[in-house]
Amino acid sequence: MLIIGVILFALGITVSIALHEAGHMWTARKLGMKVRRYYIGFGPKIFSFRRGETEYGLKAIPAGGFCDIAGMTVHDELAPDEVDRAMCKQKTWKRLVVMSGGIVMNFALGLLLIFLLAVGWGLPNRDDRAVVDALVCVSPSQAPKEQDYALADCSGVGPAEAAGIEQGDVIVAVNGTPTPTFSDVVTATQPVTGTAEFTVERGGETLTVDVPVTQAQRWVNNRDSTPENPLPPVSKEVGAIGIAAPPAWVEYSAVTAVPATFVYTGDLFVQSVQGLIQMPSKVADLWTAVTGGERAIDTPVSVVGASVIGGQAAERGLWEMFIVLLASLNFFLGIFNLLPLLPLDGGHMAVAVYEKIRNSLRMRRGLPAGGPVDYMKLMPLTYVVIAIGGAFMLLTLTADIINPIKIF
Repeated sequence: MLIIGVILFALGITVSIALHEAGHMWTARKLGMKVRRYYIGFGPKIFSFRRGETEYGLKAIPAGGFCDIAGMTVHDELAPDEVDRAMCKQKTWKRLVVMSGGIVMNFALGLLLIFLLAVGWGLPNRDDRAVVDALVCVSPSQAPKEQDYALADCSGVGPAEAAGIEQGDVIVAVNGTPTPTFSDVVTATQPVTGTAEFTVERGGETLTVDVPVTQAQRWVNNRDSTPENPLPPVSKEVGAIGIAAPPAWVEYSAVTAVPATFVYTGDLFVQSVQGLIQMPSKVADLWTAVTGGERAIDTPVSVVGASVIGGQAAERGLWEMFIVLLASLNFFLGIFNLLPLLPLDGGHMAVAVYEKIRNSLRMRRGLPAGGPVDYMKLMPLTYVVIAIGGAFMLLTLTADIINPIKIF
């Protein structure tokens, strides 16, 4: 199943790339420009065919694609039928629409994936407060990892319910220690013996409830465990009161999934921007992973690494994680292409905006519009961007082969 999952995720990436380039192609055609070639992949050509005035094809390395629009720069050689349809001669808004077409397609695909996730599986619960979802009895013991840490059967009323805690209460403190999340409640309760003072919010009021804490066997995190030296959980007698955490995932109908999709997408956007900002600082971590050190789980991955992680999720039947990863990749790809650097889409958009502003200023001074930007003067900077980007991709690919991320 791992191999199937890797193949499926790789196909998902290929579809994302294909739709990105299709966004450029469809908008260019709609606005009267000529699309010469539409290819997925780089390197040696596997096959191609022509339909109308466009050549379609697939190349051997599925790490990108390109859409060749006639006259993307002033240096592009034009056939007689391409002169009036050259992209560089079109109005600024048309050029911006075409160059943003691929980015919009990535965002649209990401939104669609999140909507399908919300309807099919649900979305992660964004409310991380310590809300009491249910009141239960206290199980006396917990099975080991091999049995999925299952709790033993129990019966009767739990200490929390007997003391007066109600479903929907928000626990804000245990013995005066603030508990902003449910895990904080667990951490504050487990060391307690005897009675603990729980501060809860209910219906706009703050109440104090004294709860007798029961001792029960549980598997807990090893205090000596560190990221560099992770240790397995240990079995201990700890305090428990019989409350259940809210579900990690919230299910939605097709109607309620719409606003939830946009809210969750906003979270992914923020994470994608943060990841993009942090990329330069991750070079040292990647180099450490390549040279035999620990591979941090938050280091960037290549197409290969992303496919392997997607395969790991599929192998365990975690299709919701599979979909989130693919949606996140689309959002990141869209945001990355907005960077105002050539040869990215954002670089071409920045040139178009610059020409518009420059010509507007010239017109105010009574001067004629200037000519198209000379891309040859920008080539040194473009080569630097390509070299840095290529080196970073090679580093991530090497890390994914030598020391891949393992999420399980």
